[in-house]
Formats: sequence, C-alpha cells, structure tokens
Amino acid sequence: MSKSDVSRRGVLKSGALMGAGVALPTIFTAQSAHAYTNEPTGSTVTLGFNVPQTGPYADEGADELRAYQLAVEHLNGGGDGGMMNTFSSKALKGNGILGKEVKYVTGDTQTKSDAARASAKSMIEKDGAIMITGGSSSGVAVAVQALCQEAGVIFMAGLTHSNDTTGKDKRANGFRHFFNSYMSGAALAPVLKNAYGADRKAYHLTADYNWGYTTEEAVRSSTEAMGWETVAAVKTPLTQTDFSSYIAPVLQSGADVLVLNHYGGNMVNSLTNAVQFGLRDKIVNGKQFEIVVPLYSRLMAKGAGANVKGIFGSTNWHWSLQDEGSKAFVKSFGTKYGFPPSQAAHTTYVQTLLYADACERAGSFAPCAVAEALEDFEFDGLGNGKTLYRGADHQCFKDVLVVKGKENPTSEFDLLEIVEVTPAAQVTYDPNHPQFAGGALGTCNNGA
Repeated sequence: MSKSDVSRRGVLKSGALMGAGVALPTIFTAQSAHAYTNEPTGSTVTLGFNVPQTGPYADEGADELRAYQLAVEHLNGGGDGGMMNTFSSKALKGNGILGKEVKYVTGDTQTKSDAARASAKSMIEKDGAIMITGGSSSGVAVAVQALCQEAGVIFMAGLTHSNDTTGKDKRANGFRHFFNSYMSGAALAPVLKNAYGADRKAYHLTADYNWGYTTEEAVRSSTEAMGWETVAAVKTPLTQTDFSSYIAPVLQSGADVLVLNHYGGNMVNSLTNAVQFGLRDKIVNGKQFEIVVPLYSRLMAKGAGANVKGIFGSTNWHWSLQDEGSKAFVKSFGTKYGFPPSQAAHTTYVQTLLYADACERAGSFAPCAVAEALEDFEFDGLGNGKTLYRGADHQCFKDVLVVKGKENPTSEFDLLEIVEVTPAAQVTYDPNHPQFAGGALGTCNNGA
C-alpha cells in the first residue's frame, strides 16, 4: 500500500479499500465506518457553549454567549440572517445544519481550566454536544481543546490570544479564528515606533498564565527589535484585583513605558491603578510616560473609561469596520441586544458559522470530515477581509487592527478608533517560528 493511500490523519482513503477478496478490519465495516462521538440520530444537533459566566473575564463571556445565541437563531432561519448573507460560502441555507435544528447547552468556565474541562466534559457526555466552543482565557482554551481532542469532538476556540493555542498546544480537533500574541506584536511595533520613537525603556506587567507569557514574549521581541529596552517584567496573579503594589515599583525603575499584558477586568484594574499613581503625567528620561495595552476590547475600554484615551493596543475586530459582513453583524446584534458587539462576540459568532458551513460542505458531522473542510479554507465576508484557515496549525490569518482610546468619544460605545489596518501578510509567520515551537498537530480523532 502506498503512502498516498493513507491521509495524514491516519484514516485510510476509500480507494485503498477496494479490491477483490480483501477482508476489511472491523473498524472499516459499514456498521462502524461512520460512527463518531455524539453522532446526531434525531432531528436536532447540539452544540456546547462554554464561556466564563463568572470570574475576571465574565463580561467577555456574556457577549460571547449573546453572539452564540444569535448564530443559532440565524442558522435555524430566524432573524435577518446576519453574516450568512455576506459569507463567501453559500452552503448555509437557514435550515439548521445538514437539515437538523440547532440546539445548544451552556457551561460556566469560571475562567478556570479545571472548571472549564468539567463543564465541557459534562456537555459532551451528558448533553450529547458534538462541538464545543468558547473561551476568553487561553489557559481554558488549551485545556478544553485537549479534552475535545481526547473525546473526539471539534473545538472551535472562542476568544484565546496565546500563541500556545495554535503553537505548542495545537490539536488536530481544534481551530482558532481569533488572532494571537505574535500578530499583536507584529502589528503594534511599527505604530509604537512611529508614535514614541525607537529609544524607549519598557516595564511589563504580565498575567501569570500562558496568554500573559506569550504576549509579553511577542511584544518584547517586536519592540526590542526596533530599539526598545526591557527594564523589567513582573508576573501578576490572574486573581489580582488591586495592582497598586505592582505599579509603585515602576516609578523607580527608569522605565518610560508600561506594557500591561492584562486582559478583561485585570486590565481595567491595573490601568486604573496606573493612572491613579499619576504615571501618565510623568516625564521620565526626558519623555512623556506612556502606557500600552497589547490586547484591547471595547468592553475593556468601557470598564476603564477615560483612562484609555490615547492608549495604543490591538484588536481582532471592531464594530466600526465598514465592510459588508461587519455591518451586517453589527445590525443583527444591535437590533437584538441594543448595543454593538465586542470582538469576543464577533469571533464566536464567526466560529459557529464556520463550523456549520464546514459540516455542510463536508456533508457530515464527523469531526475528521469537518476538520478537512476547514483546513486551508479561504473565505471572505465575515469581517477582517479575506481570511485563510491554515491547515498546518489551524490558525486563521487575516488583517489585524491597531487601535487607540478615543480622545473625544461620541457615545459609551465609541471608545476606540482604528489607527492602522495591518495586512494579513505582515502578521503571517512560518508554522515553525520559534514563538510557536514544540508540539505537533497530531491526527484527527473521530471518537467512538
């Protein structure tokens, strides 16, 4: 048997099974050839939405859940169809997925890996979820992605920014639409150099888990390459709410830039403390002291209020984008909920549509068939311009936005302005880039 007869997932191609007198192994008999974890047998299919409903990322989780519910409504033929009308693929018809009505169950990750795994496991084993999606913490995403790989279901990552999710901890059953730490560093560095110069001394405060580590590494790498010096990098607990004791030493460090590798409520609190200590009013090394937030969101900007004015960061998507897909999503979401969606809402809505579309194009819910339909899939019409779901690591590549806090916002939602749309080519990297080293995608698991 030639190597061409075996796909890289380790599943024999149908052509290799043909031939007179060949006795097929039990795993390839008709009875079991199409068996996979939670294969839908009735008129419905169940998806599992695993989001932080409590904890420091609860605001993002709430918006993710809103978007998931909107996606289900659109898939089942309700509402105005949203991005299904602008999606370059036309496989979705508004009649569920493969003719089955979409149902869903929810879980609370609590922004804790153990809790997230437990809720995902329950949704798979007790509720029959055939796909798990959600996030807001990369530690959670990595843990749940590994569980889904073991269980034989697809994991469509929600908001997860760590390089590890599609780097050393990537899995064949896992897929990420959201951008990552490397992309933030690559997009931010030229803008920061232009705004603040190449001679800067940076102090990093970093959330003490894998997202914080890879974001610090990415931003340090990109800023040091343009001439900045890193004078200190301090880890902070994810559970921290008062960062005063971490801000005070910055004043004595000689740094003239503070980089807050924090997200959600952590960033709101640390930025507020930094402003309270008067950092933004200081002149250090003959320069105005500056603060940078590598990963931004509208929800964080709202929480931090006026403190975000003039502060640079990056974001995966923003509701002010004027492409047809973004406008359609903002209209649908705004009509249903009364306010514009966050980047967390956008990426989870898109992931749900991409999963459903892959099932339709594959003609199957079988995880390995869905994975094959997603790998190296190019699409448009879902915001961020043309996008590639790279097969080598299951990472999406698309335009990245550099934003800053608006000086004169016109409403409570108009808090960030886009200052640069960084082309996908500028943030694309080799799958073997050092920041993504280690780990292997492995083979897809259809489960039992």
